[in-house]
Amino acid sequence: MQAYRSIAKLFSTPQCTLKSVPVAGLKSFEPPKNFDDVEFPERNKLRVVSRAPQYPVHIRPYKMQKRLRYLRGPEPFHNTLLHKQYGIIATSGGRMKFKNFETIRLMILRHVDYERVFAIWRVSDPWQPITKKGTGSRMGRGKGSIDHYVTPVKAGQVIIEVGGKIEYYEVKKVLENLAKRLPFDAMAVNQVKLDQMAEEKRKLQEENLNPWTWKYIIQNNMLGCHKWISKYDRRWYNEYL
Repeated sequence: MQAYRSIAKLFSTPQCTLKSVPVAGLKSFEPPKNFDDVEFPERNKLRVVSRAPQYPVHIRPYKMQKRLRYLRGPEPFHNTLLHKQYGIIATSGGRMKFKNFETIRLMILRHVDYERVFAIWRVSDPWQPITKKGTGSRMGRGKGSIDHYVTPVKAGQVIIEVGGKIEYYEVKKVLENLAKRLPFDAMAVNQVKLDQMAEEKRKLQEENLNPWTWKYIIQNNMLGCHKWISKYDRRWYNEYL
């Protein structure tokens, strides 16, 4: 024990040459990402959407039914990123109100530098009228008056698209917070994530070893499922509600 103490005291003296000296190690980092191929749109800021559609003077604002078919199924057109960078996509159907548009616009304005970043809408302004009757009114006496306007959204619809001279980790947190505030299920994505999701879906269809898929069961009317499933299950094989 005394020998260990003597050795420790020897190393602590200023004359000792065996002391450990901190040395800077060699570190290698990836080169910075090149944004020379990024194209900015003419308008790089999210515009303020109109609360209600503008009709000509001689046309009265019309009313309509719920038309839930506008919310069911996959989005056939606006389901890809035009600038191949980042955005928010809906994973289920729903309706966007004017306040949802304003929440997205204000949060993007607060947390994004528009000098090197752009953001564009990929959904139309609120156009579908939603009627509502006054509190305490009786049933009947026609359809209620128009209360507000909404934009119907299907699964796979791109809500907003963000890009520019910025990397995904810089806007990921903001996009995730916005996705949680929407009145339907949504997620923040980039082009790499969309490609991975498409590849996993294709791989699952080609390499699936289980023959009892929803498509096989519904197409062959196994257990008489056509009597109790909906017409939407026959069309999309229980993939979309």
